[in-house]
Amino acid sequence: MNIKAPRGAKDILPQETLCWYLLEERFKEMCHIYNYYEIRTPLFEDAELFIRSVGEESDVVEKEMYVFKDRGGRELALRPEGTAGVTRAYLQHGMHNLPQPVKLFYFGPMFRYDRPQAGRQRQFYQMGIEIFGTKEPSADVEIIKFTADFFLGLGFNNLKLHINSVGCEKCRPFYQEALKKYADERLAQLCRDCQRRAQFNPLRLLDCKIKNCRELMKDSPQIDHFLCDPCRDHFNEVLALLEVLKVPYYVDSHLVRGLDYYTNTAFEFFSENAGPQGSLGGGGRYDKLAESLEGPPVPGVGVALGVERILLAMEEEGLASPETSDPEGVFLATGSPELKEKALLMAYTLRERGLKADADYANRSLKAQMKFAHRKRFRHVIILGKEEKLKNVIQLRDMLKGEQQELSFEEALNILTAKA
Repeated sequence: MNIKAPRGAKDILPQETLCWYLLEERFKEMCHIYNYYEIRTPLFEDAELFIRSVGEESDVVEKEMYVFKDRGGRELALRPEGTAGVTRAYLQHGMHNLPQPVKLFYFGPMFRYDRPQAGRQRQFYQMGIEIFGTKEPSADVEIIKFTADFFLGLGFNNLKLHINSVGCEKCRPFYQEALKKYADERLAQLCRDCQRRAQFNPLRLLDCKIKNCRELMKDSPQIDHFLCDPCRDHFNEVLALLEVLKVPYYVDSHLVRGLDYYTNTAFEFFSENAGPQGSLGGGGRYDKLAESLEGPPVPGVGVALGVERILLAMEEEGLASPETSDPEGVFLATGSPELKEKALLMAYTLRERGLKADADYANRSLKAQMKFAHRKRFRHVIILGKEEKLKNVIQLRDMLKGEQQELSFEEALNILTAKA
């Protein structure tokens, strides 16, 4: 067949989805513990939503968005990130009238046109959490602590938290002017994109992925010299609370994130095994986002985590794979074709008790069925042969321990149910 998945869109195959389940279940378990509620927004939105929120001069809007017109002539865009759509839904459905703060989480595909590489696809998955309705630094810290705990729960112990303050609409213009002046003196050496950024959005100069530009900007002015007192106080309290909770951090004065809606706190978690950029996820505060969408003033803070990048880093560090997960479930193996009906009845009985169970549908020999059960990582095999049928018993084999015992099916069912 010549038809293949589009470039940058990856099939997630059955042997991979086990790792996806692990990640998604751990994330949703954490959300439950931290009292976040799930929200599911459309895969496409009015393109204006992202132009207003992410920023017209951002790389996401200028280069990476999938924009199209529907049959009614409306300009729509596949969502390139999650926060803008969640904020739109929060405002549209009057959640700002609910008791605040409102804590939400999401999990799903996003779309950006970019050069595909390890850990980066054109259709990619993000999971994220958002807190709306509070300016308290403790909310910033909860988002960061959640993320740190999530990664620790997955087995990561060498991630680095980079954190910065990107100021607010009052103090940031002075910093942008200083950046512009610094860049103007090196304009001819910067890439074309950065030459344009220097004129229209100087903060994006710090977000360029080209090595030469990053080298040229490494000695540029630092934002902490320009922060107003409220921004400085907010950032200092965030850092103090992180120290109370023993969350290690590194203040990265050039960290700005790639989206224009951030104010005050910005942060990222980095791993050496997460691809070229090394970021497994990040976020920050966006106190002016709701107003940019013509809503009331609603402060917000959140984080977005890149699923593919996390899975890649986990694979590199040997943290999770189908081969390292514990065997589970029961396979029904029969010694002759006339016993298949009885084996199927047993399989459905096991399923009714909530146990993972399967049987042979390929007319394999008993030896081949045992190999299949081992390859598919079943913990137990119920073996039913002619002799067992005559005696009204089964053989229950523990594939992990290599032990086998003769029991009635009811006895085996009780043992298996107790272990589940």
